[in-house]
Amino acid sequence: MHWEQLLSLKRFGDTNKRIRKEQDETRLGFEVDYDRIIFSSEFRSLQDKTQVVPLSKTDFVHTRLTHSLEVSVVGRSLGRKVGKLLLQKHPHLENVHGYKINDFGAIVAAAALAHDIGNPPFGHSGENAIGAYFKNGEGAKFKTQLTDKEYEDLCDFEGNANGFKILTESRAGRTGGLRLSYATLGAFMKYPKESLPKKPTSHIVDKKYGFFQSEKDMFIEVAQELGLISRSREHINYNRHPLAYLVEAADDICYTIIDFEDGINLGLIDEDYALEYLIKLVKGKIITENYNALSTTQERVSYLRALAISALIDEAVSIFMKHEEAILSGQFETALLDVSQYKAQIADIIQLSIKNVYRSKEVIDKEIAGYEILNQLLNTYGRLAHHCYLNRISDYDYLLLNLLPETVNLQQESLYDNLLSVCLHISKLSDTNAMLLHQKLKGQVL
Repeated sequence: MHWEQLLSLKRFGDTNKRIRKEQDETRLGFEVDYDRIIFSSEFRSLQDKTQVVPLSKTDFVHTRLTHSLEVSVVGRSLGRKVGKLLLQKHPHLENVHGYKINDFGAIVAAAALAHDIGNPPFGHSGENAIGAYFKNGEGAKFKTQLTDKEYEDLCDFEGNANGFKILTESRAGRTGGLRLSYATLGAFMKYPKESLPKKPTSHIVDKKYGFFQSEKDMFIEVAQELGLISRSREHINYNRHPLAYLVEAADDICYTIIDFEDGINLGLIDEDYALEYLIKLVKGKIITENYNALSTTQERVSYLRALAISALIDEAVSIFMKHEEAILSGQFETALLDVSQYKAQIADIIQLSIKNVYRSKEVIDKEIAGYEILNQLLNTYGRLAHHCYLNRISDYDYLLLNLLPETVNLQQESLYDNLLSVCLHISKLSDTNAMLLHQKLKGQVL
């Protein structure tokens, strides 16, 4: 892969090539991507999708929105630091093509900002609930009416693929979705493959999938424009855009450290344990006088969190540059932090978070409630999608159709597209709106 292609400013529908040197320096093309994401309704809904503890009203807990903003800030730092080193290593990118350090930061920041935009309500239990409906629930009856890949898209519903759909899907008044630059879309695509075959190798790009069959043509167009390397002759499977490794690292850094911080502030992780784990990560970086002057748990954890994030940013940049050639050739097979010198410390923190936070009674109780809510919504709207496909619409179906926003199209030619429209609609709901809709359908809200 070549950086000149990977930094493409092209957007969906462009007929003329966009040149970096011709960009308005006050608002670069990659910065426009950030603006378009942050002003989208899908991004705003993240403010009511919690990151760790579903439906929590605690001020300490991060929502998907605050998490996404923090990942974006870390991603911007990673991009700028890597950009500075890349321009030193490949000076023609600046001298000939006009790219600047901030271009790399802007691309990673925008892709990181959008990294959770496709996640359904109630966190990963939301993805699991959608998948379970098609694998083991009422939706299993649709299997014989779908291709294997279409059915796998639904059974293994993936927030990353749903995010690509949100960013690129054309609809009334929004041709080409948000019309982001292809460089930003490339950095967003952590898993540039289709849903089948499932995990064909241990390479990081094969861990999940990154697009639904409905966006296959758009995905191929982006991949070819960027010059991504194909990994298979039989299936759509590409190596990552190099900057996707930085987006992934930004997310890994934030959920490792900040979810841990949430657990401490919620009292789910004992302060003595927490401080011990964080101090191991930032050993040698603590200014003892400053640290001892802090009087509260929150202040001490905040201080250590800042040091830990800074250390992991520098570590990720170092690993990226060390392996740049392997990344460009598609030979780098793990996440950046999987080969970090801090790998053991990161693993310890994650294990403690899993035990004390992700598996806490509060989290499990509320994820069970979310699972049930989504299952009921899918039962109702899955039947509606099927009835519309068969053109056998009952009086109750007409009422349900009137309840849907105009952006939901259940008059499509294929059952797959109808079902995917339902999943997309449900995935966009905030936690609160999903609960309210569930109550309305059960007759509990008039």
